[in-house]
Amino acid sequence: MRFLNTLAALIALILTQPLMAQEESYPVPPEAVPRDNVPKGRVEGPFEFRSAIFPGTVREYSVYVPALYDPAKPPCLMVLQDGPGMANGWKLPTVLDNLIHEGRIPVQIGIFVSPGVVPAPHKDAEARYNRSFEYDGLGDRYARFLIEEMLPEVAKTWKFSDNPDDRCIAGASSGAICAFNAAWERPDAFRRVLSTIGTYVALRGGDQFPGLVRKMENKPLRIFLQDGSRDLDIYAGSWWHANQAMLSALQYAGYDVHHVWGEGGHNGKHSAAILPEALTWLWRDYPQPLKPGKARERRMDLLLDGEDWQLVSEGHGFTEGPAVNAAGELFFTDIPRNTIHRVTTDGKVQVFAENTAKSNGLMFGADGKLYCCRTDDAQVVRYAADGTMEVVATGIRGNDLVVLPDGSGYVTEPTAKKVWHFDATGRTKEVDTGIEFPNGVFTSPDQTLLTVSDTRGRFCYSFQINPDGGLSAKQEYGWLHITDHGRSDADGITVDTEGRVYVTTALGIQVLDQPGRVNFVIRKPKAAWLSNVTFGGPDRDVLYVTCGDSVWKRRIRARGVDTAQSPVKPPRPGL
Repeated sequence: MRFLNTLAALIALILTQPLMAQEESYPVPPEAVPRDNVPKGRVEGPFEFRSAIFPGTVREYSVYVPALYDPAKPPCLMVLQDGPGMANGWKLPTVLDNLIHEGRIPVQIGIFVSPGVVPAPHKDAEARYNRSFEYDGLGDRYARFLIEEMLPEVAKTWKFSDNPDDRCIAGASSGAICAFNAAWERPDAFRRVLSTIGTYVALRGGDQFPGLVRKMENKPLRIFLQDGSRDLDIYAGSWWHANQAMLSALQYAGYDVHHVWGEGGHNGKHSAAILPEALTWLWRDYPQPLKPGKARERRMDLLLDGEDWQLVSEGHGFTEGPAVNAAGELFFTDIPRNTIHRVTTDGKVQVFAENTAKSNGLMFGADGKLYCCRTDDAQVVRYAADGTMEVVATGIRGNDLVVLPDGSGYVTEPTAKKVWHFDATGRTKEVDTGIEFPNGVFTSPDQTLLTVSDTRGRFCYSFQINPDGGLSAKQEYGWLHITDHGRSDADGITVDTEGRVYVTTALGIQVLDQPGRVNFVIRKPKAAWLSNVTFGGPDRDVLYVTCGDSVWKRRIRARGVDTAQSPVKPPRPGL
């Protein structure tokens, strides 16, 4: 356990050993002092835990069990990063005892989790300390560690609520951004966030959060922020300014956020002094459920009050290629099961075609027929309303396609890094090569520009369409937000009458304005691969998306275009 003791000492140094210029003192809050008349909970542990999500790591955790714990009535939950040492520095068990007794917060279990360490192989070697890797990085890895490993381990012995409104997650410094990120990634598991001296700076991408908060569809979170004006200012940025940027972004986006600023440095003194205030605020009005706030008017005001994702169909292998015909029926592919499904206007899901050679992208043409990319036999085909199939083009293992009024179109072939053009007679020609993984494809409303997504990069490519169907003026035009793994996972594309481009990505549907800037991100309906998007409905104001094994729809404040019909001139963009 020597390496765990060393880790605890390092964390203590970070959080409690201020620089001389940061010396300050705060009174001990009365709630942090034990009281004779207050039933005391107990702290079990520390226990040792080995993670599979963070291979080779060992960590400690302790469990605070409140005096009023009753397994028949699973209590709320608080998860604290940096483990028992952080909890002791905050005098958290005593604070919880007193606040629970006073009724200011609900009864809750506390799990105090340390970051992982990969032990050194021998005495002359050093351990690998996972704190920054686990805490400062973006993405859902740490949230999955809690949800899939840590919480089930604790639940073997102590019961607690699985309602995300009943859960608070907290931390200081890197532990704070870790807490926020876990709730940000998984609001289905955590919704109340306590962030003190938070590290929203450029250590591992945390400086992106203010921009993401401003752009992404709101989540049902409540956040308390604390920092001091003499916090760190080093190579990664200024903690003080970064926390103020977070506050500004959260307020702009309409989140339920509160803050307390001080003059202290990078330590736990101020946060310990205001801890009772912070927890009381986070749990105020409990058990009322938390709801997403409403942002100030954004440049893209796409969402409608009361409109959310609605399930259309589920239980498939992997869904792709949503396309809507003139009658308003939705079609989509199930790639591994070699089927194309039709959803009638009254919501019935039917098999439209079978043995479809792993069909992927779909699009209706001006002739009313359903054009389709068949991957296995490298064909572009089209289906009549009765399911009769005819071959349009051969030799292309297509992924997605777009069809124009004259029966011509474009097809992406990711494995060959190519984009193809086909004409109404079935003649094909290669019109671009070199995009790492060309995937989604769509034209501008006026049908003069072609946009192609790159799953393995961060850009959507823009081309000008030449009179002969060729492409020119290729640019890395549409800038997308990427994951912590350096890729966007961009897939399907659609466009609205304003010329805005909707791209399905790992983060959600990123909506770009005509100059290629992401203005807004619509959240995914579920945690799965968001493969494609199209507009449907009588007014073409309903987004249909394919996501993992399911299909969803949602009405928004925009209207889609049908590329198989006459061009539509979009308005002049704001530059």
